[in-house]
Amino acid sequence: MMEFKILGIGILTWITFLPVLGMIVVLALPKDSKSVTRWTSLAFTALQLVLAGVIFMNFGRGIPGVNSLDGMQFKELATWIDIKSVSWFGRIHIDYFVGIDGISTPMVLLTALISFIAVLSSWNIEKSVKGYFALLLLLDTGMMGVFVSLDFFLFYVFWEVMLLPMYFLIGVWGGPRREYAAIKFFIYTLLGSVLMLLVILALYFSVAIVDPATGEKMHTFNMLAMMNPANFEPGSILAGLNTYWRYVAYVGLFIGFAIKVPIFPFHTWLPDAHVEAPTAISVILAGVLLKMGTYGLMRIAFPIFPDAAIYFLYPLAFVGFINIVYGALCAMAQKDFKKLIAYSSVSHMGVVILGMAAMNTQGMVGAMFQMFNHGTITAMLFLIVGVIYDRAHTRGLDDFGGLMNQMPKYSAIMVVAFFAALGLPGLSGFVSEAFSFLGAFQTFRWVTIASTLGIVLTAAYMLWTLQRVFLGTLPEKWKDLPDINGREMVALIPLGIIVLVLGVYPSPMLDIMNSSANALVDFVKSGSGLALLGR
Repeated sequence: MMEFKILGIGILTWITFLPVLGMIVVLALPKDSKSVTRWTSLAFTALQLVLAGVIFMNFGRGIPGVNSLDGMQFKELATWIDIKSVSWFGRIHIDYFVGIDGISTPMVLLTALISFIAVLSSWNIEKSVKGYFALLLLLDTGMMGVFVSLDFFLFYVFWEVMLLPMYFLIGVWGGPRREYAAIKFFIYTLLGSVLMLLVILALYFSVAIVDPATGEKMHTFNMLAMMNPANFEPGSILAGLNTYWRYVAYVGLFIGFAIKVPIFPFHTWLPDAHVEAPTAISVILAGVLLKMGTYGLMRIAFPIFPDAAIYFLYPLAFVGFINIVYGALCAMAQKDFKKLIAYSSVSHMGVVILGMAAMNTQGMVGAMFQMFNHGTITAMLFLIVGVIYDRAHTRGLDDFGGLMNQMPKYSAIMVVAFFAALGLPGLSGFVSEAFSFLGAFQTFRWVTIASTLGIVLTAAYMLWTLQRVFLGTLPEKWKDLPDINGREMVALIPLGIIVLVLGVYPSPMLDIMNSSANALVDFVKSGSGLALLGR
């Protein structure tokens, strides 16, 4: 399968750890070299984005991946930890195992793009510049590592690496209630991590494979091995497709990932984190971090526990409906621009959940595409809020009016982002939402019909916001507000182009996702998962 090496090192290793190299360079710079620090960080994220483009262009379309080793592309496998004869544990073997398929490739591209834009939108950070950009680059590595890991232990390490820099980026560089928001984010995420760790240990002691080098049997953290029922040891806690503990383990994983999405009622950390975080960190939070939850369900929970995934499809569809409608209603009630966008993310991620729950190709492709589209659209929205906050130092929706005349370039970009968010045909949000609802309607007709209320509510609060902020009479105190500048345009225009291009011609992204979506749906639905329900 596809291999691509630079100086003898695989491209996935480069794209994952390049920001760490950038962090080391940044930390080595003199404290007062603020400009050099910014440009260095931008250079390393730009290189990462170039590598993501190389991966995207060389990715083999039509290869399914999911649970197949041969289907994984750009894969790298090496022994990381190997400890023999450790008391009753026996041999502990952990691999450095990375690879991507049609589920992870769009997320790799999205992570590189959003990280680059986050650095660009952090140019006005003046407080502890070196520390800020070092943490931002470390966060980048943590996020990228999650999307390329195929070893569960490695996945968990990257998952936790991401937590620490995000905590400090909110807690040190955030708004007035930054400590509260950072601690709330940390506690919620740590709770999910503890549940995930328990499931990882249960899987490790339940799954065993034969080491091809020695011929001896050993436990493993290999995700692909965990997806094969033949590798579960008879009598182990998670062996057999009708064991109660498999359902408990699935629920534990689900809660861990649901907190990150976030799924109601685990969503309450999100508005606080968004409101207090700096603009660039809000962009990363909504653009990438939320997708880690739904990605975890697709990559890990569904294929490892297909029986439990099928069993809980109806509850999953119902919480998707709650997210869509509840998030939209909460967004409509907000008077803070940033909090409105935060709750809109809760609503739009509900579309992803509903599409996944459909468990058919249309719904799964829609969910994958919505993950990417929401990342680009919501990044635009948070950048738009950041632009106006930098100038007016307020986010109150009732404080503005008539900005379209004062800031025409800014308003034009805003219109694209707003109409993409409400799912206007011709923009990327429409395609992914249409596929998600199309797939869901085949499986959960009445839940899907009820969920379409979210489309109406989204249009209502988006248009109402547009009216309050950009139309009407401009208050006298905003007569001197400058329009969007060149740096801000460079951050926003590429996102706008992606939204427009994928709205008119989505095939380049859908072609990458289609085979993996088919493979995932077929794998989960095949065999005993459906047999449990008598289907």
